[in-house]
Amino acid sequence: MPLPLLSLQLYSVRNALEEDISGTIARVAEVGYRQVESSYKLYSRGPEFLDAVRANGLTSPTMTSSLIDVDLDAVFSAANELGANTVVDTFVPEQFWRTEADVARIADHLNTAAEKAKDYGLRVGYHNHWWELERKFAGRTALETLVDRLRPEVVLEVDTYWVAVGGENVLDLLGRQTDRVRYLHLKDGPVNHENTQQLPAGQGKMPIPEILDAVPHLEVGVVEFDEYSGDIFQGIAASFAYLNPRVTA
Repeated sequence: MPLPLLSLQLYSVRNALEEDISGTIARVAEVGYRQVESSYKLYSRGPEFLDAVRANGLTSPTMTSSLIDVDLDAVFSAANELGANTVVDTFVPEQFWRTEADVARIADHLNTAAEKAKDYGLRVGYHNHWWELERKFAGRTALETLVDRLRPEVVLEVDTYWVAVGGENVLDLLGRQTDRVRYLHLKDGPVNHENTQQLPAGQGKMPIPEILDAVPHLEVGVVEFDEYSGDIFQGIAASFAYLNPRVTA
């Protein structure tokens, strides 16, 4: 079985990217990352981003993009050029999860995208925040209500921190969804909504070794910070140092 990879969600360094795309990608590579989770938004800024990824010997196994009310052909063409194998929808706002009918509509969009993705040799996935765990229907989380309606080829990228913030036991949820989970977002901290209190992996309350053991089909573990009170490059380096031996061992 191929070993899982460690990647960096480039949202973590978004402020630096706004100032200097090429220099920021080079610094990410200097830390030791060989994979990044890119986005359609970054790709759309022009060729400098893709050139920087290639010049630094990086790959992008996953690309994030909305998959609802977008030009799917444009999104999937970008993913092909980046060399991604999966496009992950990482943000369906909280107000669109109020009813089971809302969840059904989201599932319909993702299923349509999954069918189109086949034409490009791709698959699609969904990434959670906390609200898909807080919202429940008949005692079942909105996230899992969504999964019940998804085509079998649609995978999950579970943000483990937001699962915990949403009030669910991360290990229990991963166990219930083991056949779907292919990617993890790995962040740490005190498990609250204060993004600036997020910490490098291994320095907070998240049971990261147990989380990694709970996902037998893990393909990529993705480091992410929504915010960080210190130097973000030191933060991503500390997460890399902690996680890389555990993910690739």
